Amino acid sequence: MFEFPFELDEFQKDACNFISEGKSVVVCAPTGAGKTVIAQHAIHRALDEGKRVFYTTPLKALSNQKFYDFGEKYGPDKVGLLTGDTSINRNAQIVVMTTEVFRNMLYGTNFGAVADNMKDVKYVVLDEVHYMNDEQRGTVWEESIIYCPTNVQIIALSATVANSDELTAWINTVHSKTELVNTDFRPVPLRFFYFDSSQPTKLLPLLTPSGVLNNRIKPEKRQFAHGKMKQKTYVKEVVRNLQAQDMLPAIYFTFSRRKCDEQMEKCAGLELVTPGERAQIRQFIDDYIAENPYLYNNKHIEYLLCGVASHHAGLLPSWKILVEKLFQKGLIKVVFATETLAAGINMPARSTVISSTSKRTDSGHRMLTASEFLQMSGRAGRRGMDEVGFVTIVGTPFQSPEEVAELVLSDANPLESRFSPSYSMVLNLLQRFSLDEAKELILKSFGYFSSGSRLQPILKQMEMNDREIAERNFVCPHKYSDSELFEYDKIRHIYVQNRQTYKKICKQEKAKNRPLSEEAIQFGRETKAMLAKMHDFHCDNCKLYKKHAKNIEVIERLNVRQKKLEKEIERQRDIFWNKFLAHRSVLMEFGYLKDDYPTARGITTSQIRSENELYISEIIFSGILEKLTPSQLAGVICALTTEELRIEIPYIPFSEPVRKTLNLIRNIKRKIEKVQNNYQVEAPLYINPYFSSLIELWVEGAEWESICGQIDIGEGDIVRAFKRVVDVLRQFTTIENVPEALVFTAREAIEKIQREPVDLD
Repeated sequence: MFEFPFELDEFQKDACNFISEGKSVVVCAPTGAGKTVIAQHAIHRALDEGKRVFYTTPLKALSNQKFYDFGEKYGPDKVGLLTGDTSINRNAQIVVMTTEVFRNMLYGTNFGAVADNMKDVKYVVLDEVHYMNDEQRGTVWEESIIYCPTNVQIIALSATVANSDELTAWINTVHSKTELVNTDFRPVPLRFFYFDSSQPTKLLPLLTPSGVLNNRIKPEKRQFAHGKMKQKTYVKEVVRNLQAQDMLPAIYFTFSRRKCDEQMEKCAGLELVTPGERAQIRQFIDDYIAENPYLYNNKHIEYLLCGVASHHAGLLPSWKILVEKLFQKGLIKVVFATETLAAGINMPARSTVISSTSKRTDSGHRMLTASEFLQMSGRAGRRGMDEVGFVTIVGTPFQSPEEVAELVLSDANPLESRFSPSYSMVLNLLQRFSLDEAKELILKSFGYFSSGSRLQPILKQMEMNDREIAERNFVCPHKYSDSELFEYDKIRHIYVQNRQTYKKICKQEKAKNRPLSEEAIQFGRETKAMLAKMHDFHCDNCKLYKKHAKNIEVIERLNVRQKKLEKEIERQRDIFWNKFLAHRSVLMEFGYLKDDYPTARGITTSQIRSENELYISEIIFSGILEKLTPSQLAGVICALTTEELRIEIPYIPFSEPVRKTLNLIRNIKRKIEKVQNNYQVEAPLYINPYFSSLIELWVEGAEWESICGQIDIGEGDIVRAFKRVVDVLRQFTTIENVPEALVFTAREAIEKIQREPVDLD
């Protein structure tokens, strides 16, 4: 084993030994437990053996950070970087990349043949594997593991999840011999506190030494003003307490960007930094702004000088880097952040504060999941600097102290599969495999593998139904079968109705003083005979008759239920394959597949990465983009890559050619929607020109200040929208069969979009 300058923990030793034995490994450990050491062991082995190692991360920012760290450690010539828009030293021994890039390599499209891409690669580190739970992007991790050549050792690093054994068993099945190393060891243990607004001058321990809820904590009262519930914020009191107890620096998690900024403003007057620290911050900001002059007028500068900062997706990436650097130096005492900060960025703190354990989503309030809570609280406690990490939960009217204690004490959630076939997945698989082989691969997904546990509740229900059917196995004392009971029921039913009718006739005739007709007398005789027939059955005076009849009715109902559940199991088992076939049908209808092999248009589509690859292809091949200028092309693509916004913002008028092109695209959208609906395919088709006019102005050379002044939305949102455009335009320049003129326009547009501050990660 490679010699580290410090003693390894047991779990690190175990994992390194498995890697040395040539096995793949899944390592599940809390944030900050030291998983990176295991990846370093694989890197050292690769360097010694003259082999290569790929290190993948879910976020571009994380990849950049690792590239920088490894370059310092192993020498820049040894390290390469591949993200959607960067390619540095791609044949190096250590290549850092986003997981998407790795998946695309395994498809063997844009990046050349799989054999060339994976030449001499001995290890692949999949960092943050718990991202498999990510609604939008989780499928990428599953595809990467399924298609990864079996001679490559996978080192999967994950935060704590409940079903790590299931994940390991799956990798063992689809890839190669895999061992699980699971630990809940935290090098810096956590201590939990609660802020109760009725006792604002102190923080109360959440749990007693025996691990139950501290009974001195009172639930928050709901306060109403003008008939509305009003929520007072106690952020200043919380931060004051942290300062008094020497628990800073802290990350203060809040679930809305607006609140991050408001709380930062509230805490600016708390004097968290010394005059000496203030001077250091001033110096650092001046140096940083000299390199990034567009930050000169940033209204948050005054807050940084007070030792507080805000960190969320609405801010410029370069501004967030400045905040991170100051925080790492210990100069910023409190960062108010949304939960996106919990994902992997290196910002160790002594404390984390969780402002509420419930958050608002599109469908109302919900409690945080155990995994979300673990991810955030796990940021507390700096290895080598703190004896313990502190986690403070702020009381709110939306949660009871009991619920908070339950959340703190609960285990992580299980990983769930997000595997979902897309147009490009169908085309890529059918380019390399037959339909049967493609089915085999789809059935290798973690989703299919874990469908056993997903089907558990249904199977349990079926078992209960079976048990009830067996228990209701009624033994008739007269040995009557169900059909004989039905026969009696039928006669009884008809007799009751006929008797009522006969009585009615008698009553009517009597009222009219008329004798009964011959037919009526005959009807009476038949009804009487029916009564005699009924008396022939033992059921007529059997005490268990009702029980027998009820029993038949319940069993009938249970059988109907069982059939429904069987259907649901069929549907669930084949859900992925049926989705695959549905996408295939749409592609066949549009002529992108012939005899289960991609046509020329299909090959182009297989190389696209977007929310709906078919949509982008149809737009390219319609020819409507070819007459546009770079700024107009950017404006059109911006409308196709922007999701629905949660907030209402007015469209700012964009140029006439963009408007006309988007109208033509609406027809393409309608055509695709119609076919998608026929086959029940759900793949989004966007036309949202919120930022189209902004990107037109930007490509034409407008200043950043004038762009931001046009619209009331975070600068970070504008940058993200522009980056998405660059991502799609860049694909125009690399995929096959794109008209030459469009390639040139796309290149020019990219060049003009990629200037400060948009080009910074």
